[in-house]
Amino acid sequence: MSQLLEVNSLYVHHGQLCAIDDVSFTLPEGEILAIVGANGAGKSTLLRTIAGLHRQTSGSIVLGGDDIGKLTPNRRVRRGISLVPEGRRLFASMTLEENLLVGASHANEGPFNVKRIYELFDWMPARRKQSVWQLSGGEQQAVAIGRALVANPRILLLDELSLGLAPIVIERIYALIPEIVASGVSILIVEQDVAQGVAVADRVHCLLEGKTSLVGIPSELTAQQIDRAYFGADLTPTTTGAAAS
Repeated sequence: MSQLLEVNSLYVHHGQLCAIDDVSFTLPEGEILAIVGANGAGKSTLLRTIAGLHRQTSGSIVLGGDDIGKLTPNRRVRRGISLVPEGRRLFASMTLEENLLVGASHANEGPFNVKRIYELFDWMPARRKQSVWQLSGGEQQAVAIGRALVANPRILLLDELSLGLAPIVIERIYALIPEIVASGVSILIVEQDVAQGVAVADRVHCLLEGKTSLVGIPSELTAQQIDRAYFGADLTPTTTGAAAS
């Protein structure tokens, strides 16, 4: 299987603090990889580093065979990486549609445009002229996803997708993920909610204090293994089945 993204021996520091400590993984085309871990495990730092918002101390980030570690964030968007950041980070002074058009301004060729986003989220057309600060948290999250998708990414980075949202809203958003993948987008999703991440993923990578504590295929992992990796009962990285490939 072709490896779209390869992260090799990645280290990232915040000052003297080592936030990402020798983390490696791959993301094949057409797969969903869930990065799970407790608050402060380094999950968001990892995604922001892949997106170019943090600079790695050492190691490499390879996209489609090319090392992108020195590229600026906007050039990484052009290469096919889109981030839905934690907290959504929408432009509050703009309308729903204007936020989508910001993402479209750096668009690659592909299946997504504003019209296609309106088809995915059928409530949007009637509210496209509404300021995003007037939307609910779940609606804002949908706009943030749409803004990332209109750039037509090869990889969609989803940071804490379910944070602060009602369960029914989370369920609706997660229900769209298979359709997004079917459009040719691979997904790297960061979740503090382990059940959500495991339920949707092809593979799971657990972080603990910036280090890999577990790697596996959801169907081959037990709840006990995940709990031990998540809470730190066992600091020895574990790999199961095909997840080692």
